[in-house]
Amino acid sequence: MKQTLLTLAAAALLVAACGNKQDSNTEVKPSNNNQPMELKPVEGRTNMGAKLYVTPQPALMIGTYDADGTPNVMMAAWGGQCESNRVCFMLSKHRTTDNLRLHRAFTLSYADARTIVQSDYFGIVSGYDVRDKVARAGFTATKSPNVNAPIINEYPVTMECRVVEMSESEDGSSFVIGEIVNASADPSVLTDGKIDIRKLNPVAWDASSLNYFTLGDSVGKAWHSGKAIQ
Repeated sequence: MKQTLLTLAAAALLVAACGNKQDSNTEVKPSNNNQPMELKPVEGRTNMGAKLYVTPQPALMIGTYDADGTPNVMMAAWGGQCESNRVCFMLSKHRTTDNLRLHRAFTLSYADARTIVQSDYFGIVSGYDVRDKVARAGFTATKSPNVNAPIINEYPVTMECRVVEMSESEDGSSFVIGEIVNASADPSVLTDGKIDIRKLNPVAWDASSLNYFTLGDSVGKAWHSGKAIQ
């Protein structure tokens, strides 16, 4: 099951890396040649074309330091966990990608319902244009004791990470793999020493409607609910 999840995650990121922005619902270029293929209708369904519909996706907040030590945060949607202690994401050119190359470190947090206005602001305002956007959002930062990156105090869960791989594609986008060296959580989002997702209340980004949603109630128990069919 773990290998399947890793394969799916890698496939989704590769789709993102291709930068496929086709609006046509009638053709898609296969990976093995440059000849477009005619798509056949799927019975009982509506073809959506070659678009990325891996949804919902996490709203990940990446914290880095600028060259002068100013904290910077951006929201990234195309990313997730790719190993037990590694995360990966695809970014177009940002102040964040400059900072990642410079410091080889970052922090990763989750946008939540309480911080969605500030988190979305971090996603729509470029660090090239607004150097003090963390302060403008009314947020504060503390230097991580483990990596050269800022912990944004208003996000209750933070992973401190170091860059282990960073590759750049022809269009200037970067594929980043980070290793988690430590994770910390505010006691307010813990139950019995574990992160309580109901208390954290993270948001998910829907690539189809371009909206943020909270997760709602549990509908089953992992590695348990399916036993009813056995």
